[in-house]
Amino acid sequence: MYKATTRGIRVCVEPRFMEEESQPEKGKYFFAYTVEITNTSTDRVQLRSRYWRIIDGEGRVQEVRGAGVVGEQPVLGPGETFTYTSGCPLGTPDGTMQGDYLMESDTGESFRAEIPAFSLDSPFVKRVVH
Repeated sequence: MYKATTRGIRVCVEPRFMEEESQPEKGKYFFAYTVEITNTSTDRVQLRSRYWRIIDGEGRVQEVRGAGVVGEQPVLGPGETFTYTSGCPLGTPDGTMQGDYLMESDTGESFRAEIPAFSLDSPFVKRVVH
């Protein structure tokens, strides 16, 4: 599990390869990731938007921005957690993702909570040991 904490907002990510949704012979690899966002601060916050930077195994970069996550803009009180699962298709058997969530506190202050960089690895990755 990959973890990062920004201003009391803890983000944990657990990625996994989805073999049943992938077609390696056609260069299609699908990964799912479960994100757990926990508010360890004393402030009430709302997740307003997301930013993802996705890099495939050949170094191609894709950036994704949007409102909320999985159609929601969750509000988290102190000690509350929001968990969701989403997915990412790639044209290579491996890659990485990272990003941030734009959070807004009850006082109207906005800040970015880091999503830690995490690895997308399938059993089809060819590794070379030197």
